[in-house]
Amino acid sequence: MTSDLETHLGYWLRFVSNHVSHAFSLKLQARDVTVAEWVVLRELFDLDDIQPSALADRLGMTRGAISKLSDRLAAKELIERTASTEDRRQQTLSLTTAGRALVPKLSALADRNDAEFFGHLKPSERAALEKSLRDIVRRHGLKTTPTE
Repeated sequence: MTSDLETHLGYWLRFVSNHVSHAFSLKLQARDVTVAEWVVLRELFDLDDIQPSALADRLGMTRGAISKLSDRLAAKELIERTASTEDRRQQTLSLTTAGRALVPKLSALADRNDAEFFGHLKPSERAALEKSLRDIVRRHGLKTTPTE
């Protein structure tokens, strides 16, 4: 017998994930930011300066992806690149004043999106769901930060 789609937990995870991600993407789009850009901005918010290669490693992204995202965010004047005084070939990335001011607003959108989808869960249910998902991530050694 061939199992139905709905019998697979992966189906339900993807179903929910697609809807949660799409709703968040629309919220960010209204602020002219993509999900991938949000991930970079949020990571930079907690850091002073970081080399693009180190940021790529932290997020599990390629250096090319970070380069493209950095170009877009610099064009939007949300991040800046600073060349090293010792080696002009090296640079660091940091938030601009506008980028630093935007991150808490985008974070509030992320919080609202979570509340819309998961706010009905009891705290114990939410904790159990998060624990289960974190366990799956840990057991499989998943490292790539979701950006799509």
